[in-house]
Amino acid sequence: MKTSDFYYDLPHELIAQTPIKDRSAARMLCYNMQEKTMHDEVFTDILKHLKKGDVLVRNTTRVIPARLYGHREDTGGLMEFLLLKRLDDHRYEALVRPGKRAKQGLIYKVSDELSVEIETPTDAGGRIVYLHYKGILEEVLDRCGEAPLPPYITEKLDDKERYQTVYARQNGSAAAPTAGLHFTEELLAKVRDMGVDIADVLLHVGLGTFRPVSAENVEEHHMHSEYYEVTEEAAEKINNARKSGGRIIAVGTTSCRTLESVADNGGIVHAKSGWTDIFITPGYRFKAVDGLITNFHLPESTLLMLVSALCSREEVLAIYAHAVKERYRFFSFGDCCLFI
Repeated sequence: MKTSDFYYDLPHELIAQTPIKDRSAARMLCYNMQEKTMHDEVFTDILKHLKKGDVLVRNTTRVIPARLYGHREDTGGLMEFLLLKRLDDHRYEALVRPGKRAKQGLIYKVSDELSVEIETPTDAGGRIVYLHYKGILEEVLDRCGEAPLPPYITEKLDDKERYQTVYARQNGSAAAPTAGLHFTEELLAKVRDMGVDIADVLLHVGLGTFRPVSAENVEEHHMHSEYYEVTEEAAEKINNARKSGGRIIAVGTTSCRTLESVADNGGIVHAKSGWTDIFITPGYRFKAVDGLITNFHLPESTLLMLVSALCSREEVLAIYAHAVKERYRFFSFGDCCLFI
């Protein structure tokens, strides 16, 4: 497969710059994978497509203020850091910009309580950095870091909680699991009242989200590993539902990748934690996931390839063409798709 096989034209004005006022009022394009039909709906219509005995699987990661801006006190030189993977109490794997100036040993002051020292290069083109601080890092980052909004979002976010799901709990992500941004507490309560169970998993979103596919052939792309956790409680909910004929609906590609990383060939989900670099492309046989709620993804991205594995590349490109024609809002703060 060629990376260019997953290209589509997107008018720039369809890239959502800000979240809508009501999370659950986003538009939703519903695609029935068996009947191969699509319908234009709104997100609250999700209740029509779920049924008693299903399990909704969501990712409870929380985005940290991972974007830092520092300057050298001797020369005034500037450096931008995006913290991706925590290695220990003081070290992170990070993306740096401008990379050519990120020399080992240089120290950049972010604030009076935080400085960043550049250590060694990483295989992915970033740097290992050492954070000089005292106290609790999460509190320090809250005071001097910024939400790491994707580069295609150029407007400032008024409320930083709008880049968090309402159920975000564990700090650690460099990007939000954006399909979950559409849920409100009220809508989740209605889901539970229907007899639909909710299982929580964890995947801290890292470099895989930011790294484009630069290889001409899809098979040559290597996914960066991301940390995940699946508890005994979550695995039991999912496995019991499958035994009883319920469906497993993943909220977002991160939940999907987590489940597919811990499921065996018989579809049984196992409680595990660790690192996954699973790369799902057309031809993949899903073991644990029956349906997916997901936002619209960038052309030629690994996430578009994952969605194409659910049905086919041709179907997904037809869905995206319809979404463009109907003026859906794209990417992180945009509308969503339900594959069911």
